[in-house]
Amino acid sequence: MAAMKLPVMPPVAPMLARSVPTIPPDGSFEPKWDGFRAVIFRDGAEVEIGSRNEKPMTRYFPELVAAFKSELPERCVLDGEIVIAAGAGLDFDALQQRIHPAVSRVNLLAAQTPASFVAFDVLALDDENLMGRPFAERRELLERALSPAKAPVHITPATTDRELALRWFSEFEGAGLDGIVAKPLQGHYLPDKRAMFKIKHERTADCVVAGYRVHKSGPDTIGSLLLGLYNAEGTLASVGVIGAFPMARRRELFAELQPLVTAFDQHPWNWAELTDASRTPRSGETSRWNAGKDLSFVPLRPERVVEVRYDHMEGTRFRHTAQFSRWRPDRAPESCTYEQLEQPVNFDLDDIVPGLR
Repeated sequence: MAAMKLPVMPPVAPMLARSVPTIPPDGSFEPKWDGFRAVIFRDGAEVEIGSRNEKPMTRYFPELVAAFKSELPERCVLDGEIVIAAGAGLDFDALQQRIHPAVSRVNLLAAQTPASFVAFDVLALDDENLMGRPFAERRELLERALSPAKAPVHITPATTDRELALRWFSEFEGAGLDGIVAKPLQGHYLPDKRAMFKIKHERTADCVVAGYRVHKSGPDTIGSLLLGLYNAEGTLASVGVIGAFPMARRRELFAELQPLVTAFDQHPWNWAELTDASRTPRSGETSRWNAGKDLSFVPLRPERVVEVRYDHMEGTRFRHTAQFSRWRPDRAPESCTYEQLEQPVNFDLDDIVPGLR
């Protein structure tokens, strides 16, 4: 098998975006896809799928490797997002399941929940490195290069109309997209640099603090606080964590929370009675992403309430780590329910990218 020879060779760290509060007045605006960022390298029969951390993901998406060989230009490097469409929206949980060590499991999931690729930039075509070209030119080249492509390869919608981008920002969330990316029209492709802008939804919720994990610096320092919300059945369900505290505050929190420490048999997340529906990690469980990371926690009596900032939900949990806002001593823990959460209006993926699902 011939070695890959492209004008841009793997690995390439993708260009990044920095958060801004509002959509800029001008630029190229795109939906922000919620999947796995991927840089695709194709040189004839050779295909590699690079990730944000520059490690290849090729083995996890055999169905896409086959699609890239049939649908992409013969020699190219593309930047985009790997997603899995389910129903009218995106299924990030199904995407996470694909990172599995067993080839048989990967092949089974590739057949059951096939992935798609949404392209939004081109770094190279044939023998030409395009990273020094303005984005407006790269976008035109991308559209031309992928015009014959069929599913599961797609190109993201883009517009220079800010009013349309504002409408996308509010509408597309209902299909699982989590904001807007703005790109300077004259911008070059700058690997690992925050040369784009992202505008994401931000909301608040009052949550119950149900436990903590200790920090890696020592056993008397808080690493993260586990958050809960009461569901319609009155059960406290795990919804996520907050963990961005200054070191001094981590130690203060440890001391403050000691009076609330309790035993598991007196806690809503008692492992002996735990149901899968709560989606709370069992004591001693390890992370799928880091086999050595212990996910056990110290249970607390669910008496303290904290207001957190979050962008959106994935099922019954916060999609990303929530951010501390303030303590709410005025709120009763029992009042912290899912009913307080804003629900985005449903929006069909087919209306954004036809044929994605």
